[in-house]
Amino acid sequence: MPSNRDYDHLFKLVLIGDSGVGKSCLLLRFADDSFTDSYITTIGVDFRFRTIPVSDKTVKLQIWDTAGQERFRTITSAYYRGADGIMMVYDCTHRESFDNIDTWLSEVNRYANDSTVKILIGNKSDLKEDQQVTAEEGEQKAKALGFSGFILTSA
Repeated sequence: MPSNRDYDHLFKLVLIGDSGVGKSCLLLRFADDSFTDSYITTIGVDFRFRTIPVSDKTVKLQIWDTAGQERFRTITSAYYRGADGIMMVYDCTHRESFDNIDTWLSEVNRYANDSTVKILIGNKSDLKEDQQVTAEEGEQKAKALGFSGFILTSA
């Protein structure tokens, strides 16, 4: 039976991290190529799709943006199940968000599949004068916690 899909592979990715680290801005920039300098509070979850070419295949990414506030944790943890990848985001200008990665990881390890790929993302790297976490610290934490990769970016 022929498939009507416009992609070869579908991957579910989940953005997590403290409130205010820039998860929604990262998603808007990547999925819609848009930018907002106003603070966006996600209530519960939001998601976007982006289709990209990878080698000779078409890959569709379903990217879930989760609320960082504690009161939404029971809702958002359900989205870890079945995720192909988890992107843990911290704010380079806010040390507490970096320190909280350990807490986020324990939650992911509790609810996500063992095969879920985990990537650490340091956001707001353009704000050098306000930086509280160095790129080296981010790389070291990613390695120490067994992440598949580390990205430093600014949305």
